Amino acid sequence: MFCDRCGAALQPDQRFCGQCGKDFAAVVRQQAAHGPNRVQEHIRFIAVLWLALAVIEIIGATVLLILGNVLFPHINELPGAPPDVPAGFLSSLFCAIGVAILIKAGASFLAGWGLLQRERWARILTLVLSFLALLNFPLGTALGVYSLWVLLPQESEREYEQEVARAPTA
Repeated sequence: MFCDRCGAALQPDQRFCGQCGKDFAAVVRQQAAHGPNRVQEHIRFIAVLWLALAVIEIIGATVLLILGNVLFPHINELPGAPPDVPAGFLSSLFCAIGVAILIKAGASFLAGWGLLQRERWARILTLVLSFLALLNFPLGTALGVYSLWVLLPQESEREYEQEVARAPTA
């Protein structure tokens, strides 16, 4: 927050401008009366949900990679297996899907971590992932809708920027 008279940087709960002395007590009282905004109330929960989704995706990708690298290369050696099973194709397909899901899990983890750290880029990454998650029924759809509801409106951008400004810098 900045002073609208002289442009000096202000703390969120500062009552007077340190440079020009303008009184901001009414603004501080008004903010306290409104309580926490939508982003402030939901941001931590959304971050934890994105981290949980990343863990679920990592587990799924690991299973696919194990199937692709362990089971399918030796499927023709199993008793009773049809001789025309395209083992190489299935192995490559499962590995490719597993790697794609691992990349998505990494992006989900970054989104969750970035939201917890109040990084500027985390809101945009979460919005992009939210639109992609809408196709992942039912958990991804629910998380995508919830994330979009909290982070997409115009006032949410302003509220998130306020959260970023309040976050301690490392």
